[in-house]
Amino acid sequence: MQPLIDNARTFGQRPEEFAKLAEGQSPQVLFITCSDSRVVPALITGARPGELFELRTAGNIVPPHASEHPTSEAATIEYAVEVLGVRDIVVCGHSHCGAVGALVRGDDLTAVPAVRDWLASATPRPAGAAEDPEVAEGVQSHVLTQLLRLRSYPCVERRLKEDQLALHAWYYEVHTGAVRTHRPQTDTFEAL
Repeated sequence: MQPLIDNARTFGQRPEEFAKLAEGQSPQVLFITCSDSRVVPALITGARPGELFELRTAGNIVPPHASEHPTSEAATIEYAVEVLGVRDIVVCGHSHCGAVGALVRGDDLTAVPAVRDWLASATPRPAGAAEDPEVAEGVQSHVLTQLLRLRSYPCVERRLKEDQLALHAWYYEVHTGAVRTHRPQTDTFEAL
């Protein structure tokens, strides 16, 4: 913890670098990814403060759109699309994902009931080889499912029809740093 505290103390000593951020934000991208500490969107993309609007959830899950009981995730998506006017949404899954791995393997999650219930209610079980420690196939399948979920959000659907929004599926390899993007033409994940 001490290195984090030390950095936080010195971070605020450069106010001139951050003064413009007080004027507001206008990110062009909503970046939806996992809560995993090994996935750092700004590090992966090189984004500076104000350039990415982030949504981080266990397993980078986009829950089904429900107007009756809105979720924090739905509110974040709606705000990014309707208020901030983002032009792109990236759903970025990652190798060695604990949430997706648990789904693929059918792990017993009774010791973590909130995690169990979140995963069970939020997403279908992805395809993939249970013995693959990277869970690459499972994560890639899962990311595509989340893109389909995004399309069910009225604000996303409308902006897609207006050609004002693009959706992207990414797969990040935590063990190499490589990023792959889904190519619909070939239905494969290829290097960016």
